Amino acid sequence: MSETIIKFEHVGKEYFLYKNQKARFKAIFTNNKGVKKHIALKDISFEIKKGESVGIIGRNGAGKSTILKMITGVTFATSGEIMVKGKVAALLELTAGFSMDMTGRENIFLKCYLLGLENSEIKNIEKKIIEFASLGEYIDQPVRTYSSGMKMRLGFAININIRPDILVIDEALSVGDAAFKKKCEGKIKELRDTGITVLFVSHSMKSVSETCNRAIYLRDGMIEYDGDIEKAFEHYEQKK
Repeated sequence: MSETIIKFEHVGKEYFLYKNQKARFKAIFTNNKGVKKHIALKDISFEIKKGESVGIIGRNGAGKSTILKMITGVTFATSGEIMVKGKVAALLELTAGFSMDMTGRENIFLKCYLLGLENSEIKNIEKKIIEFASLGEYIDQPVRTYSSGMKMRLGFAININIRPDILVIDEALSVGDAAFKKKCEGKIKELRDTGITVLFVSHSMKSVSETCNRAIYLRDGMIEYDGDIEKAFEHYEQKK
């Protein structure tokens, strides 16, 4: 039996909705009294085993992004317990952590340091990252000179080559032209086949079926179905 690598136990998440920055500042002194709340997740519980590939589906606002942000440590639960084991690579905000005045090569080291890698580990994968990003001579130019697509490609190349234990992917991600997208899809499947745990947010049954062996359907911040991919999409289509 594979070990549990991600576990949510009765997790809830609330956000305060501030009208403006002045209201946000005032709330510091009033302990958010009278501020409207948005409940993003309600008593969510699930487990993901090492090596599983799980699709997370649901309409916009269902809570998919909130779950991913909790797994990656960007935000924290209001209630309940979350356990995540191992190194997480998130294909979400790919350019986060970049310094615009540093070169692409320098940003490889910066981003990898932020992801917890040692200098020796970074040197071992530096060439693979550069080859995958396919930026040519631009790799030694300041990132501020890059197009948005070039920045995304470098970010993707870094995250996909650090050999994570858990890979978190948002299908809405755009990483360049058709050829590069195909290259990215191939790399994701390659990692999945080596036993890396994959979480994949998507609205496409075809994409989820090709990448995952299980699906979790979220609706209004709650899990309505967890299991077979085809049945999960049946629930999704019925509740649209």
